[in-house]
Amino acid sequence: FLYYYHGITGSIDEHYKDQVIIAKVHAANERDDWWRAFYQGAAFPTLARVLLLDVASNWLTCFPLSAKKHIYDVFFVNGLSTEVVQVLVPHLQLTSSDVFDVNVVQSNVERLLVLCLLDNDGVFKMALDLAVSPHSEDTINERLKSVVSRVAHIVTSIPDKARLRAPPLLSSPLFFKQITIQLLIGLVERQAITDKSEMDVNLSFLGEIFSRIVRRGSSDVLLSEVTPQVLRHVRSCLSSNTDVVDTDVFESNPESQFWLKIMEAITDSYTVERIAEQLLRQLATEHASDIEAYWVLWILFHQLLKSQSSVRSMFVDKFLLWKVFPVCCLQWILQFAVLECSPIKDSWTKGHEATNGLLDIVQRLAAVWSKRDFVQSAPLEQQAYITAALGLCLEKMSKEELDKTKDAMHSILQGVSCRLESPADLVRKMASTIALVFSKVVDPKNPLYLDDSCNGETIDWEFGLTTSEKGSLSVSNAEKQIDETGMSTSATLSKDLARAADGGKGSGVKSKSKKSSEFSLVDPDEIIDPATLNYESVSDENDDDDASENSDSCDSSLQPYDLTDDDTDLKRKISQLVDVVGALRKSDDADGVERALDVAESLIRASPDELTHLAGDLVRTLVQVRCSDVAVEGEEESAEEKRQRALIALVVTRPFESLDTLNKLLYSPNVDVCQRIMILDVMTLAAEELANAKTMKPKHQKGPLISTISEPQPWFLPSNTGPPGAGSWKEVSDTGTLLNWSIRNERELPLKPGQVKRGKTRWWNLRSGNIQESQTEWSQNKFPLYAAAFMLPAMQGFDKKRHGVDLLGQDFIVLGKLIYMLGVCMKCASMHPEASALAPLLLDMLRAREVCHHKEAYVRRAILFAASCVLIAVHPSSIASSLVEGNIKISEGLEWIRTWALHVADSDPDRECYMMAVSCLQLHSEMALLASRALESTETTFKAKTISLSSNLSKGTIKIPNSNIQYY
Repeated sequence: FLYYYHGITGSIDEHYKDQVIIAKVHAANERDDWWRAFYQGAAFPTLARVLLLDVASNWLTCFPLSAKKHIYDVFFVNGLSTEVVQVLVPHLQLTSSDVFDVNVVQSNVERLLVLCLLDNDGVFKMALDLAVSPHSEDTINERLKSVVSRVAHIVTSIPDKARLRAPPLLSSPLFFKQITIQLLIGLVERQAITDKSEMDVNLSFLGEIFSRIVRRGSSDVLLSEVTPQVLRHVRSCLSSNTDVVDTDVFESNPESQFWLKIMEAITDSYTVERIAEQLLRQLATEHASDIEAYWVLWILFHQLLKSQSSVRSMFVDKFLLWKVFPVCCLQWILQFAVLECSPIKDSWTKGHEATNGLLDIVQRLAAVWSKRDFVQSAPLEQQAYITAALGLCLEKMSKEELDKTKDAMHSILQGVSCRLESPADLVRKMASTIALVFSKVVDPKNPLYLDDSCNGETIDWEFGLTTSEKGSLSVSNAEKQIDETGMSTSATLSKDLARAADGGKGSGVKSKSKKSSEFSLVDPDEIIDPATLNYESVSDENDDDDASENSDSCDSSLQPYDLTDDDTDLKRKISQLVDVVGALRKSDDADGVERALDVAESLIRASPDELTHLAGDLVRTLVQVRCSDVAVEGEEESAEEKRQRALIALVVTRPFESLDTLNKLLYSPNVDVCQRIMILDVMTLAAEELANAKTMKPKHQKGPLISTISEPQPWFLPSNTGPPGAGSWKEVSDTGTLLNWSIRNERELPLKPGQVKRGKTRWWNLRSGNIQESQTEWSQNKFPLYAAAFMLPAMQGFDKKRHGVDLLGQDFIVLGKLIYMLGVCMKCASMHPEASALAPLLLDMLRAREVCHHKEAYVRRAILFAASCVLIAVHPSSIASSLVEGNIKISEGLEWIRTWALHVADSDPDRECYMMAVSCLQLHSEMALLASRALESTETTFKAKTISLSSNLSKGTIKIPNSNIQYY
């Protein structure tokens, strides 16, 4: 009393000091009874309301610091914590009033909450107050639980109700961290001196607080404090026992029982699931060993795993089939929930009673893993995770145990064959890994290696996927490259779109094909000896060897030669296209086919007259030739490249004739999938080469629109004929006589060779003096002329199922390649009128439900690429012109691109589709902005000329994503 008196003596008036001094002080028990009667009755909330509203708003700033601290603040700090928090928290959300200042009141309440709950351990005092409150065994499950739940709800709602300008300690991360530390430290210290009934109430309050923290999305904050303490306890137990640790060590430890009771006090299943999930990720972040992680899981969940079926289902169903964890977490889950025994020296062991559970898990994993829908729709991260789970379980099985399963073997074989058909290299690698593990179970002495990367002793169950800081798997940079089928991924898409936006036409030709496509222009009037073409094509391949041999040879005209007779002089040199066709048709003559492939491209590039008539037969023959049958073992790829280069040359030199045959072969039942893919690759590369081609044409000279038979100059002027560079005629007056009946004209002539004109400065032009060069110009992009021939026949009948052709079904790779080729064609025709004419037709194809909602992510990526190419190919002014003319078909197609890309970005499970959809939306917003500006300028021009716009213009809309602006 004297302490408080000296603290407030400066704030008490002289008339009341004596009354304070002579005031009677009651006994401790009596004061405690009056204290509880005041704070638990109606007096405390009534007086608190006056202090929080009236006093804080009008008088608190006038109080001395000592009075504010020892009278005003102590009134709340020394009060009953459960009652104080129920009075303070509602005042955080006050409506505006003329009686008091809301901001001042809320600021004071926030200060009191920090002071009472955080600075003075108010949350821990609540647990103690709830435990010592009068209750009986019958009412603990009724009235007390409702009070505990209500108080926990009020405490955890403080961060949500606090203002944005509230103290940082009231933010969710810091506030939840502080109260978690309070409760854990306080209850751990009191567990030995508290009876069972009080401890049950404390743990019930702790469980309610933890549940509501997790429900509010702060499970990471909670587990960041819980995990280190549990892990520290496990490590101390393991370090104090040198022998093998068993369950008795932890069952007899009081702290282990304390953590177990905390988990039993949490009745919310969602909270248990989030705690388990976040615990696994925190253990991975803490780099816990397999033994440490097992015992942490055992302490917290072993009793729940036995007594609650929902907890077992969480581990063996959700955590294995629905969630994605790092591989180390997957091993801990299998060891704890499936094998049900402690690992010995970080090696996997299996309990005697876990065999049936393991067989059941393998059968369920194999059933999910083998479904074709799962391969088509599940993200790569989840596929890799379930593949690792299945493989790790198979490694712990024997052949006898595998035979006991019903359909596991059949499901595994079905899943392997299904994944080997996938165009993604990562998916095929999963199939090879499972096939290897399965073969080791069936016959350990004869492992099956389907992939060279599986030759090591240990298997990389992460499959090249990196683990992020949050513990989830993500695709590595290796998967961002172009896959084996030539499909462009998101990284290539962004580069291609950037080049196209800058006016370039980016090439997707591979390095070898690109090198072969670079050729010099051939003069049509040049005389070429066809017999030398074969020699040139062969000699190009051995330039390096010839250079090294010629460097050592002498300068004599007599060159050494090989005297051995290999009959090369008897072989007929192919120098005509007719001979090429004939040689390619003789499949039994491997040497002749090989020699024909060597000279085919050179002969085609020479563009002889007969090429027009032979183009169709030559295309058909090149497509049908089997390079693998005629090429030497190990050189099949070289023969395939020669054939592909020859086909590209055919399409480039004779587009119409070649494309007519290629489009017929594309849907022909007489070709296989590999040949269809090759046809589409050839068309793609040929389109890019035509887009980058350069041709020389006469420069357009401006002149009179009406020509005359005679010269356009007057009859009395001399002729303009003369040496190049001569000036024009000028009339010169004669000053010799007054009357001059004659007219004299003069002009300047160029200097003769060797003549130097002195006394004047010469200005030299940088332009070449070659008259022929000045009268010609370069023309780029020859593709738009042939764009319709490339695209229209290929789009016709793609959805028809024929004998051996099912693009919407099993031949989805061909469908993806077809859509990719059409997208490249649109990109090559960028900003040309042909692009505006072909874009609606391509969008109609892409909008088909069987196409845009295809199950394979490979096809959806191709659609996104083609849609992005349409956005960069169509000129904004063309869109505006179509809307003005009443043609809203292009507008409907562009609106479909926007809505479908939004749908993919929101719900597509494939991460690469999501990234490409976001890029597509960015392109759409840029296109919509430019088209709207062009449309506004068009409307302004028409209004100035009093031209009425089409009535259908209002039907076309251009929407910009992430904006409320619409242009009609």
